[in-house]
Formats: sequence, C-alpha cells, structure tokens
Amino acid sequence: MEQHSRTANSTQRKSSRRDVLRWSGKVIAASALAGVDLPAMYAAGDSTIRLALIGCGGRGCGAAGNAFDSPNGPVKLVAMADFFPNRLANAHKVLSEQYSARMDVPPERRFAGFDAWRRAIDCLRPGDVAMLTGYAGFRPRQLEYAVEKGVNVFMEKSFATDPPAVRRVIKASEAAEKKNLKIAAGLQCRHSRNRQELIKRMREGELGDIQLIRAYRMQPCAPLGPQPAAVKDLHWQIRNFTHFLWVSGGLFAEMDIHQIDEICWIKDAWPVSAHGIGGRVANSTDCGQNLDSFTIEWTFPDGTKAFDIVRWLPNCHNEFATYIHGTKCAAQFSGPVHEGTVHIYKDQRCANDNIAWRAPKEKVTPWQAEWDILLDDIRHDRPHNEAKRAALSNLADIMGRAAAHSGKVITWDEAMASNFRFCPNIDRLTDDSDPPIRADAQGRYPVPIPGQWTEI
Repeated sequence: MEQHSRTANSTQRKSSRRDVLRWSGKVIAASALAGVDLPAMYAAGDSTIRLALIGCGGRGCGAAGNAFDSPNGPVKLVAMADFFPNRLANAHKVLSEQYSARMDVPPERRFAGFDAWRRAIDCLRPGDVAMLTGYAGFRPRQLEYAVEKGVNVFMEKSFATDPPAVRRVIKASEAAEKKNLKIAAGLQCRHSRNRQELIKRMREGELGDIQLIRAYRMQPCAPLGPQPAAVKDLHWQIRNFTHFLWVSGGLFAEMDIHQIDEICWIKDAWPVSAHGIGGRVANSTDCGQNLDSFTIEWTFPDGTKAFDIVRWLPNCHNEFATYIHGTKCAAQFSGPVHEGTVHIYKDQRCANDNIAWRAPKEKVTPWQAEWDILLDDIRHDRPHNEAKRAALSNLADIMGRAAAHSGKVITWDEAMASNFRFCPNIDRLTDDSDPPIRADAQGRYPVPIPGQWTEI
C-alpha cells in the first residue's frame, strides 16, 4: 500500500473539517498559481477547477472549506445537492457568508431530492471535481456516474455499507484509472506528515518487528430517540444515517474506518480474519440499530493481531488513540480526534515520561493536506486514485462489524465473496419508496443479535 510522500503547504490550517461552520472566510490569492504548469484543459482559458457539493452536512461544508483554503486553487463551487432542502439552504448560506468569492451556485444549480446528486454532477465539465460527501449507502452509484462522466472525485468516508458495494467501488476505481481520473478518499490520516514519518521509521526497523497494534475509540455518542409522528420514516432513517446500517453501515463502520485504515497501513497488509464481540447496556433505550460496545480482533497473514476497542457510552473511561508494539519498543500512531500525536517510546510503556522521540505539532491538518495534494495532482496531471485502497480498508471494517454482529469469525475471502446487501434496491429508491426496514411497536428498529444475525 503506497504512502503519499509529497509534503503539503506549511501554513497553519484549521483543526477539523466540521470547523468550517465557525471559520471566517478568506479568498485564495491568485499568486498561488504562479509557476504552475497547467494541463491543457485549464491552460487555454479559465484555470478554475469547478466543484459540485453532493451532501451538504458538516462533512460536506468542511470539505468545501478545505478546497477553498487550498493554495492550489482557484476553485469555485458551482452546484450543490442534498436530499433535504433545508440542509441545502443552510449550507449555501453558511458557505456564502464565509467564502463568497468561491461561490457561484444560483438557485437553478441547487438541487434537492433523490436525483439531486446526478443533476449536480451534470453541471460539471470533465476534469472538475464531484464532492461525494453524503451517505455511504448511495456512494457507489454516485462514484460510478462521476467516472462515467469523466469527472474527478473527492469522496468522504465511509464508502460502502456491504461487500457488493465494496466491489462496485473497486470496479469504479479501475474504470477511473483507465480514464486517468483522480479520486481522493476521505481517510485523511494517510496524509498526516507525522504518521508518514513514523511509518518511515517503523519500516526502517526502529520499532523492531511489529507484534501488536491496538486502537481505541471510546467516547459518548447519543442514542436515537423515537421517530416523531410528523416525520416520514424514510426521511427519518436517512437524516439519522449513523443509526441505520443500510444508509451508512452503522456508527462503528462510519467512525472506526479511520482506526481500521491506520491498522492496515501500519501492517501494510489486509487482515485474513476478524473475530469480535459487541453488545448493548441492559437499560438501553436506543431506537436505532447500533450496538454501543465492540472489541474486534483482526489477524494478519503473518499472525500479527490488531485490536480495536470501542464504546459509545457516557460516564465511562474515554480514549481516542492508536498504539504500535514492536520487538524493540512501542509507539503512539494517532491521538484524540485524529490528531497527529506521534511518539516513539523507550520501551513498551506508553507514557508521557517515557518518550524517546516526539513528532512536532503538524502545521497542516490531514484534512487540508488531502485537498492540497488532490488539487495539485489534478493541475499537474499526476496519478491520484485512492479508491481501491479505501474500499479494501472498508472491507476490513465490514469484516469487524460482521464478526461482532454475528458472533462468528469472518474471513477476508468470505467477506470479499459475499453477496449480502442491506438494501438491494438502493439505487432505485425515490421519495415515495417504502423504507428498507421498519420499527417495531415500541418504535425500535432491528438490532443485531449474535448467533442469529447474518450480514456476510
């Protein structure tokens, strides 16, 4: 698995994609293009790369802010799409207030509804960028269409909810490769300079042979309450996407794909199997489909084990970090909210008073770096396609979730070959469609029961 070695601009960036809602706007200086050799499609006239934002929540607005803030512009947002008109209107208002010089989205290029994404992509020219920042369940078809149209892509995590969708992303990636299209995937930690430095030191043997990797994502997350009578069931499920497996893959798959991608990057391999346990507290009133606690064990081809420990409950111990243990010493690979908190310890004890080497604070956030690199590669026509690697990390993610949900050991080969789908007709859903699942008389949706549940 490749590591992107190019460095990004050293200007201090904001700390999180969602922080765009609090950022003040700024205009990218035209001088940023000085000395840049533009491909023919831009050199002949307007050098602006046009963007279509598909999914107007916090992730989408944050990604737009990263694109606007990049020194590798100019870029301009020319189309926006979302399932819900109110979220579309709010995002347009926020971005227009903060980045007015980068906004050119009149009412006729603002689209709402189930076909909104397609209409937004149709506003782009070949070589522009479709920003797929909505829901994982709908992403494969959107990616396929963008590639068909000859459009570059930025797509947020996660990328697929089930194995057939993973295979669609891989196939679209291969089609994009043939067309020389660029695809960036929102596993931004791959662009962390501190993590890249630790990977380099690790590959050079500074930690010895890697024997164990352990990741933690333990933080309170709110449960889903009852569906209001005035809200349409299909809309309720899509709006509350992390609570529904068919829309997002569930909270574990949505959030822990970062930790799982780090594990696979560290090992430079894909796991051969996953074993896990998961459950809910006895007094849970959550109406959604998520479990609230997970422990997943992945086994890699050389026998190395990696663990991801997850808990979403309040008033408990919280931890957000990834650690590596080698035969020589241990290291910290990641810190709270994906910070580039990177240390090498003197031995196996992971403590602040036992640090042998400490990486500096990153001057560019990974969220910003991934956009800087994508736009630079578009302008210089360099290869840039992260889709297949992202899809395979997503499959490792799905393996872990399936292992905990089913109570079985899930192998890589089983997962890759599986034809299980949460919503077989997802590409054909309209606003009048019945939702894929229904709540019971208590307002609760189906929850995985180990020993009974199947999703591989």
